[in-house]
Amino acid sequence: MASITIRKLDDGLKNLLKQRAVAHGCSMEEEARKILRDSLERERPETIADIARELFGPKHGFDLDLPPRAAFRPPPDLGKE
Repeated sequence: MASITIRKLDDGLKNLLKQRAVAHGCSMEEEARKILRDSLERERPETIADIARELFGPKHGFDLDLPPRAAFRPPPDLGKE
């Protein structure tokens, strides 16, 4: 596993992290990992539908109406020659 060091972390931010860790019953290090994991996983599309919505969804000016579905055509009769 990799390690990182975060320099110049504001004291107030460190205190908030410590309070949040205490509230969740874990170390500051584990809380920081949870925050990073949750934040980065939220940004990653998970399915092709998520990717399509991200690229072409309503927030990008694409809001397409789906046409109504028509009745299925009858299956071919394969018993005739």
